[in-house]
Amino acid sequence: MSWRKVLFAVILLIGLAALIYQIPAVNNRLGWRIVAAEAYVRGVVNPAGELPPPAVVVTQREEPTSQPTPIPTEIFAGPTPTLAPSPTPLPASVQLASPEYEGQDWNNCGPAALSMYLNFYGWEGNQFDISGEIKPAREDRNVNPEELLFYTRNYAGWLNSTFRVGGNIEMLKGFVAAGIPVIVESVFIFDEPFWLDDDRWAAHYLLLTGYDDASQTFTVQDTFRGPDRTITYDQLNVDWQPFNRVFMLVYPPDQESTVQGILGQHWDEDYNRQAAFETAQAEIEADPENAYAWFNLGSNQVYFEQYAQAAQSYDQARTLGLPQRMLRYQFGPFFAYFHSLRTDELITVTSYALQITPNAEEALLWHGWGLFRQGNEASAIAHFQQAYNNNPLSPDAQYALDFMGASP
Repeated sequence: MSWRKVLFAVILLIGLAALIYQIPAVNNRLGWRIVAAEAYVRGVVNPAGELPPPAVVVTQREEPTSQPTPIPTEIFAGPTPTLAPSPTPLPASVQLASPEYEGQDWNNCGPAALSMYLNFYGWEGNQFDISGEIKPAREDRNVNPEELLFYTRNYAGWLNSTFRVGGNIEMLKGFVAAGIPVIVESVFIFDEPFWLDDDRWAAHYLLLTGYDDASQTFTVQDTFRGPDRTITYDQLNVDWQPFNRVFMLVYPPDQESTVQGILGQHWDEDYNRQAAFETAQAEIEADPENAYAWFNLGSNQVYFEQYAQAAQSYDQARTLGLPQRMLRYQFGPFFAYFHSLRTDELITVTSYALQITPNAEEALLWHGWGLFRQGNEASAIAHFQQAYNNNPLSPDAQYALDFMGASP
């Protein structure tokens, strides 16, 4: 057989494989394997290593001081609900009716968890209805609590929804006892590495539907592991900390007063953030080597627009060491370094984030803003365009392009 015939056969096979790959059922089965293979090759050719520490050495500084007591914002105006002086003790065990289980599609734990949550209240839909509106690309590896909230408020508006940070075990139990499931974001450890020296650390949403004090466990609907799983109170608290102990609530309007009563002063978002700030501060005082506590401190400082202080907190977290995928899920350092004019650090952390997750729209956008700050407008526009192409529904990507007078 001549080399021309061999070459023709190879090209024909490649073309045939490409056509077969376009079949949805085949793409669904093989897509993630191809992306995983790409990640592994990328990790061999250009190992990511660990998240780089800041360029300047972080010296021991004074312990962070508390923020002034914030004034409630207009959106949460109204009388501040408080808990009764002697609240009724919670039942020792509560198990809500488990919603119909929905295993997640690839990179889809957030929409799948929210789908089960909404189905608990009679909503008719599935995870793909949700992901189609907030993450149209299957390869998008992250959905933020804000995006889940956006979907609920715009497409299931007959239900009320909100999220807070700085939660605790008793608060979670209080909601479940009131008949309200809760979504939390927590740590997930992959069974196998995706690249050389992969720490396998990732984020994962869980839907809490029960608890039992005797066994000290929550019942959770885990879109990856299966329905009606259990996790101990202590383990959940540990796995929850890296995400500032964020939790999301969806509930019927007639349960608004119940939610207010359980949240108490945390109903006010500024108060809630202040309390989370103080929790991070206390955890730092108890263990100054706790990188997650420093990261949470920075995230709460970003909320209060204290960007220079937040950047220092993130410096400390990076110096102590953070998981490789941390910046796939949380973007406070991007805000802090940009607004504190530490552009070199912004470029450093976004470059690393893109090495880990090349299609991350948030990292692409903030890397673009760093390049813009450095005067490299052409490269900035290219990054904004890539972010937009990865998620055409992103208002931040559209804003960036409009700001530059560029088209997608």
